[in-house]
Amino acid sequence: MPFYRRVGEVPRKRHTQFRQPDGHLYAEELMGQEGFSADSSLLYHRYAPTAIVAAEVFSPPTVTGTPNLPLKPRHLRTHQLDAAGADPVLGRRYLLGNDDVRIAYVLADQPSPLFRDATGDHCLYVESGALRVESPFGPLDAVAGDYVIIPTSTIHRLVPTGTEPVRLLAIEAAGHVGPPKRYLSVRGQFLEHSPYCERDVRGPDTPLLVDGEDVDVLVRHRRGWTRHVYANHPFDVVGWDGHLYPWAFSIHDFEPITGRIHQPPPVHQTFQGPNFVICSFVPRKVDYHPDAIPVPYNHHNVDSDEVLFYTGGNYEARRGSGIGQGSISLHPSGFTHGPQPGAAERSIGVDYFDELAVMVDTFRPLELCDAAAACEDDAYAWTWARRG
Repeated sequence: MPFYRRVGEVPRKRHTQFRQPDGHLYAEELMGQEGFSADSSLLYHRYAPTAIVAAEVFSPPTVTGTPNLPLKPRHLRTHQLDAAGADPVLGRRYLLGNDDVRIAYVLADQPSPLFRDATGDHCLYVESGALRVESPFGPLDAVAGDYVIIPTSTIHRLVPTGTEPVRLLAIEAAGHVGPPKRYLSVRGQFLEHSPYCERDVRGPDTPLLVDGEDVDVLVRHRRGWTRHVYANHPFDVVGWDGHLYPWAFSIHDFEPITGRIHQPPPVHQTFQGPNFVICSFVPRKVDYHPDAIPVPYNHHNVDSDEVLFYTGGNYEARRGSGIGQGSISLHPSGFTHGPQPGAAERSIGVDYFDELAVMVDTFRPLELCDAAAACEDDAYAWTWARRG
């Protein structure tokens, strides 16, 4: 995480006696990455965080993937997957994935079970609605336009709030997700050229204490799923400090980088993960060279599959393709893609784009998961051949 945070009660020195009002020691838990060699936080529990009373194999909904064959661009209409009674974890419909990242979508109106993913960080994007992320670090609220980063192995519960269900794009990494290294100093401070900074980042700011015994927690690990039963509720942390915790950042706080001629996607980069990046396309002033063509040029990223989630505004380059709110496009390596017919001419002289989209570029090919077939627009691949 970019910077140090302290919440609740902690002793002055680490790994020293810190006692509860009844005289018992609080139980320390160091949660850290890369074997004591990277970011960490130190949490103080009322009960032992190691105390489980049962463990059993859990069978989650099955997800299968198939290669993108025949190779072609795809258009997925996520809103066609809507179903009542889903929760934000087990209700996810998986669309695309490889060994580095899984991309899922869910419309959720029920709280999730307590869940720990020991295989990697999650980046959640809230398309609409509102959500509370509950964890031992405390509560963290998110609304439409927010990204939420949940670190690997954080026990958490996702609770839809407000009057409508929450729509979530879930990007699940097989590793860690954070700001691009080029935005950070050697000590982790955001640099002046970064399109967002510490003032834009939100984290838990108060403890969350929940009483309970024999509490179920679902765990996804590298060999499958397990249900653990904890002797006491894991939300029993009176204080913590460190650099590792769930945090939120609004896409509306991303400051776009613009130029006289069209700027390539790296200027939109927001996060990096293992063999993939996440970018934010936001409303912005566009190219101001007198002969500029504001929409993207045809391009072929020979090492990448490109995924775009369209989440607001009017995405000019895709006009006429059927793309709409909640659409996902997949433009795979091996296919040259670009603006729809007529988009280049229409964009000349335009000085502002009102668009909102989340992009995931992967450096290994993505497979199509079960839900992709249920919401695919089969006509999309042929839209560049249309005249007019």
